[in-house]
Amino acid sequence: MADLSRDLASLRIDRAPPPAGRKIPAWLFVIVVLGMLGAGVAFAWPRVSAQVFKQEVQLTEIALVSPAQSAIDLSSTGYVLPQSVAKVGAKIVGRVAKVNIKEGSKVKAGDVLFELDPTDQKTALAAAKAKVSAASARAAAARARAQAAKSNADEIRSQLARQTKLAATGAVPQSTVDDLDLKLKGMDAQVAVANADAAAALADASAAQVDVGVYEANLGSATILAPIAGTAVSKPATIGDVVNPGQALVELADFDTLVIETDVPEGRLAMIKVGGPCEVVLDAFPDKRLRGQVVELVPKLNRAKATGTVKVKITDPAEQLLPEMSARVSFLQKPLDDAALKEPAKRVVPASAIVDRNGVKHVFVSEGGKVKLVPVTLGPPFGGGFELKIGPTPGTKVVKDPPATLADGQPVKEGSA
Repeated sequence: MADLSRDLASLRIDRAPPPAGRKIPAWLFVIVVLGMLGAGVAFAWPRVSAQVFKQEVQLTEIALVSPAQSAIDLSSTGYVLPQSVAKVGAKIVGRVAKVNIKEGSKVKAGDVLFELDPTDQKTALAAAKAKVSAASARAAAARARAQAAKSNADEIRSQLARQTKLAATGAVPQSTVDDLDLKLKGMDAQVAVANADAAAALADASAAQVDVGVYEANLGSATILAPIAGTAVSKPATIGDVVNPGQALVELADFDTLVIETDVPEGRLAMIKVGGPCEVVLDAFPDKRLRGQVVELVPKLNRAKATGTVKVKITDPAEQLLPEMSARVSFLQKPLDDAALKEPAKRVVPASAIVDRNGVKHVFVSEGGKVKLVPVTLGPPFGGGFELKIGPTPGTKVVKDPPATLADGQPVKEGSA
């Protein structure tokens, strides 16, 4: 019985507090908590840092490679620009009363583009003509007075001559001669004054006539004509607009003079010859190749950029060719024949930009400081890359040798080569 009691006692739970020596130390608790936090940070840090800090990457681009690549000496990019341009403006201050053109309109030289309100010019012209008439009338009256005064002076001069002879013989008193002499001087003065009035009036009439010519010219300038044949490439002024001399109402460009202006490094200008053949690809129509020809080397270099400007004219029919279009020009060793021209250009993606994600080929496209993972369909190898069947357009910037940690939507910055 005593043994049973001892066994039951051994099974009793001791509810007394543990002795002081068995408490968990506070420092050990802190270490455990910090360890857990550190593990969490270590787990989340790669993802957080990728979103907060921009990863430095190298960029390359999708290229458009011509089938005539082997015959290309040099390639450069430029812009389509008209060589004949006119900014049409008014010669006088006025308010637009009529507009005969809109953006995109084609005009011939001499076509009426704008008409300004002629009211002010007509009023000024009428006033100037009235001044001419008034001054002419004053001049005529002054000439009439001068003629009358001269006639009177001539008569008195005759009398004075007779009376002077009579006074010499004592037939008439000397006072009579003196009176006639004074009258003659007065009449001569009237003639001089009348002639001066006539001259002043004629001067006024002449000045007013000059104003008439000016206002007539201004009235003619109220009708604004096209100085060249071309196309309106800007939005024209509208009815009611007040215009001033030197202000452009519309810009005209002659599309028949469109050429591509491209900058070529100074060290390679020796490779360019006037009349040399070219291949042109417009960014707006990347799948269409056009033949071109060098027409001019601008005789002045850009010292800051160490480049010279080369002008290339497209010799093939080019529909929808517009100013400011971007174009890639390839300077060729020999002209393209029709067969070579029909071969389509190839889009090529560098092999270094291709990554495999889940068994699908992708590239990282750089847009607005972030990367976008874009799937691509590749063709056969071409040079240092692959022909791109489906994917981004030529000129698109893509990441070169993307790191394994790079993710879709991650901020990036372009690093130095």
